Amino acid sequence: MAAELQHTGVVEAELLTTGAAEAAGDVEAYDRATAAVLAALDQGAEEHLADARPKKTRASYARDWELWAEFHGWLTGRTGHTLPLTAVTKGTLVAFVVWLDEMKQAAPSTIDRRITGVTVTARRHGTEVPKQATKAAREALKPMKLDPVRTARGRGKAIPATPAHLKAMNTAPAARPQPEVGRRRGTQELPELARLRDRALTTLAFGIAGRSEEVSSLDTEGITQVAEGLEVHVPSVKGRPPRDVAVAYGENPDTCPVRCWQAWKEAAALTAGPAFLPVDQKGRLGAQRLGPDGCRLVITRAAQRAGLDAKLTGHSARRGLVSTGRKRGKRAEKLRKQGGWAANSPVFWEYVDEGERWEDTATEGIGL
Repeated sequence: MAAELQHTGVVEAELLTTGAAEAAGDVEAYDRATAAVLAALDQGAEEHLADARPKKTRASYARDWELWAEFHGWLTGRTGHTLPLTAVTKGTLVAFVVWLDEMKQAAPSTIDRRITGVTVTARRHGTEVPKQATKAAREALKPMKLDPVRTARGRGKAIPATPAHLKAMNTAPAARPQPEVGRRRGTQELPELARLRDRALTTLAFGIAGRSEEVSSLDTEGITQVAEGLEVHVPSVKGRPPRDVAVAYGENPDTCPVRCWQAWKEAAALTAGPAFLPVDQKGRLGAQRLGPDGCRLVITRAAQRAGLDAKLTGHSARRGLVSTGRKRGKRAEKLRKQGGWAANSPVFWEYVDEGERWEDTATEGIGL
């Protein structure tokens, strides 16, 4: 942007696209030079915000735009006319929703997110997306969200992990069957270092009710051992505020986050830097931070290795602390702060209701 403010500090209006000029607001309220500078600043702000987004978000938005382009190709075949990709209108966005539903069999939650990806990317290209367009698209999406068949297309809600799950995962044999290749079948031995890492990660993720991104971002120096257990600093992730939480010693050594963390820290000789690192099949420690996807896989694979019927995901630990905590009488406010949920988070209160399902049920003690 600075390069555009040449010599006089003014950008000539002729250097700007029509969309960029309009983005400055009501151009008639300013002289052309002022409107041009404001438009350049707005464009620079869009680019800065786009660059500041997490890498995974940028990749998701890029995929959304690819599907938008594919939809336009399909639309061309139906209408015989090619529309520009910047034509994000009420009609095209609603048609996109229907196309994702019928042609791609996408889950409503996925469609909702793709609407966001397309509109954000379109604005970055200098297109002004009318509010009525996004409103109409989400109106078209509402009945889809109420359809159980459609909602079942997605991964669905994460299954809450329980202490029993964690114990099974953390005491599973190190050897695991390998997929059959040709006529040969073998086993793979999980390296001891990886086993200790997995035990620490699963129990600590449960203890802090951590998102996979938060577990990945933990640093060794942010986990302090005290007499009562661990004081854990959870860094800010995706603009969410950081938090400091307390994780007490557990009753069972196999599911105690404090003991499992101590064992992993000592075995990996951690003194500073990322709390969780990759471990290869030969038990060699990696140097780079274990990413969010890696943290999710640790939990999923540990559940598979234990032979659990439930398919646990990275979010299972987060959900599990709330449902288990409420069953054991933990205060909702205490659990909310542990996981960093907003006070009005509908997801959090859904987890609370799940934990209270069998507490003073409507049919209990009424003479049945």
